[in-house]
Amino acid sequence: MLHMALTLFILLPALFITPVYGQNREIFLREDFNSLESWTPYTFPKIKEHTTYSIQREGNNSYLKAESSGSASGMVYKVKFDVYRYPRAKWRWWVSNVYQKGDARTKSGDDYPMRVYIVFEYNPNEASFYQKTRYEAARIIFGQYPPHSAINYIWASREDETGIMTNPYAEEVKMIALEKGNQHVRQWREEEVNILEDYRKAFGTDPPRMASIVIMNDSDNTGEQSTSYMDYIEIFR
Repeated sequence: MLHMALTLFILLPALFITPVYGQNREIFLREDFNSLESWTPYTFPKIKEHTTYSIQREGNNSYLKAESSGSASGMVYKVKFDVYRYPRAKWRWWVSNVYQKGDARTKSGDDYPMRVYIVFEYNPNEASFYQKTRYEAARIIFGQYPPHSAINYIWASREDETGIMTNPYAEEVKMIALEKGNQHVRQWREEEVNILEDYRKAFGTDPPRMASIVIMNDSDNTGEQSTSYMDYIEIFR
């Protein structure tokens, strides 16, 4: 699979969101998955089988349900956000299983029952000459600029997938395993991250200002299958 960092173009129209305040936090967005109106599907040109995303309701609660079987595709949130003003993210997720062949260090094992990308927008006004040359070449080939870089928070299959890892498909993507192995499979897990701190640790520099969210369940490399859920996701400070 040609990695998302090289093929995903997040150039969706910006939607206006009014921040809300609660629990001493300024929340830029909170997605409770009552519908998929705020999300756009993303599919890969060379992958025929796509992950299925739907809304599942249980009483007064609703969840994003992602089902993959030798498949891959993602969901892109339509709203971009300023990571310097809103550097923190929080979500609650659940997976049915991890992958027996999953391995974050190999292309053949680069599948996850659930992952959250924070994808950073390329800004030619802040790029070096080398970056401008490289990204202009990509724009000519694909028609649009690819993202600058990404942090990928993963539910890893192996217990030994620790620290900050470089994605085997793209050095511009750094992966952080928030959950590992079978220990918490079929349990709801709540995560909270500081995107700015993680980016600086991963890349040794400050990130571009604007970013987007991508949620993905993929199993095209391993040929396995899984079902996962997302309860909510917040971007806040």
